[in-house]
Amino acid sequence: MTARRPPLRAGSMKDSCPCGSNLGYAACCARWHAGEPAPTAEALMRSRYAAFTRRDEAYLLTTWHRDTRPAAIEFDAQRKWLGLRVVAGRDTGPDAAVVEFVARYRIGGGSAARHHEVSNFVREGGRWFYVDGSVS
Repeated sequence: MTARRPPLRAGSMKDSCPCGSNLGYAACCARWHAGEPAPTAEALMRSRYAAFTRRDEAYLLTTWHRDTRPAAIEFDAQRKWLGLRVVAGRDTGPDAAVVEFVARYRIGGGSAARHHEVSNFVREGGRWFYVDGSVS
């Protein structure tokens, strides 16, 4: 007789959200990806990271501010996202915010690398948008 596996819990390794929230994807970024507006700039930034891990170009373009949005996003098929750490986030005005984060990744079989960015966000019509960021 084989042992039964316990059911997956929200936040378990198999269904956990890539954004690092320790919640299951369905209870976390899935709702933003489905069209519900992210309530904060940090929530939007986390959902955008999750979208990068899922190669969800439509979501990324929709949440990119129209003044800085590229025509398309090219994903590196060799890049594997390893994790996200939010360093800091703060409102810079009633409809503006900055979020600093570090995203770790690996390309092919190479060593891990980091993408360290300070991102700027604006809120228009009740929705947050990514504007731009400075990478260090």
